[in-house]
Amino acid sequence: MGRRGRGEGQVRKRKDGRWEARITVGYDPETGVQKRYSRYFKTRKEAQDWLAQVLVEKNRGTFVEPHEITLGEWLDWWLEVYKESTCRRTTRDNYETMVRVHIKPALGHIPLLKLEARHLQEFYNNKAKEKSIRTVHLLHYIIGAALDQAVEEGKLPRNVNEATKLPPMRKKKEITPLSPEEVRKFLETAKNDRLYAAFLLEMATGLRRGELLALKWEDVDFEKGFVHVRRTVARVKARGGPKKTELIYQEPKTEKSREPVPVPAAVLEELKRHRAKQEEEKALFGTAYQDGGLVFCTPDGKQLDPSNFLRRYKSILRRAGLPPSSFHALRHTVATLLLEAGEELKNVQELLRHARLDITADLYAKVTERLKKKVSAKVEEVILRGIQNGEAPERS
Repeated sequence: MGRRGRGEGQVRKRKDGRWEARITVGYDPETGVQKRYSRYFKTRKEAQDWLAQVLVEKNRGTFVEPHEITLGEWLDWWLEVYKESTCRRTTRDNYETMVRVHIKPALGHIPLLKLEARHLQEFYNNKAKEKSIRTVHLLHYIIGAALDQAVEEGKLPRNVNEATKLPPMRKKKEITPLSPEEVRKFLETAKNDRLYAAFLLEMATGLRRGELLALKWEDVDFEKGFVHVRRTVARVKARGGPKKTELIYQEPKTEKSREPVPVPAAVLEELKRHRAKQEEEKALFGTAYQDGGLVFCTPDGKQLDPSNFLRRYKSILRRAGLPPSSFHALRHTVATLLLEAGEELKNVQELLRHARLDITADLYAKVTERLKKKVSAKVEEVILRGIQNGEAPERS
């Protein structure tokens, strides 16, 4: 039997011919009893080499005590402990879906300590064949963040996710904003709609759909001409009960989102007319009216479902003879029309409450491209056609 100094472990030959390497890896914090770790090998050299490696890792502080936690178990723990209170409900539910539907069926059974970069790389490669690149990047982020936490807690010596390679992100599908003429057609068609004030406010402010539908009258400052975004509404997976989903209020998307949004005087007047009509609905429903103080709600006062509101928006587009588009296109429309009118980039960022200026700048780049095309068309009309007709441009 080969021995080492105190704390350095030992190597011995077993009766079955195998070599055992044993080392003390720590102490139980409750009992104070030594925790030993053993591995078996075919040769003495293999046992000695492994023991030497463990000693090096212990001295460096990178040794990880053995455990049987699987990747699936760790992801469940990470979601429950670290993401439950640190991100919005919609974000957390999205992560949970990615883990349950994609990650755990393919990788959940693998012990955390035996997870290798090749396992993850094969997983990402397969997902890239059937899912969008954006989904693959999200899966990569979730696994990476969970493994980072495992490293922090000493469950892993390193994050093997960092050794993987992903296909580059493709550009987001470009959202086409409405032109001034299309905006006019849309609002003319929406004028007779019960929620006309909501669409008019959207065109003036570029609020996100969840922010718009969560507004309460207490958030509207008629005197100073602002609305305050204090909450957003979203449909999420229900936790318990007979319903599969439920509507909830949650914090605004970013800290920047909380900043007050200026509202033009004409829109404020329309909001006052909308409030007067709402008072008539209250009187009509009487005690059956569920008054939550919402600016935009169902006739009996209930919270509007974002999906139903989206269907209403698309219906107005169809009746106006306009092509289908996402509700988010209205937010882009506000930014685009202001930028094309020469408004400063920083002012547009403040109105839309973009967290970073580069988000607004991306819209500005697209606007600049369109303006260049307009200038090019003007050059063709004013100069080139004259030259083709044998006319020289006048000199001043």
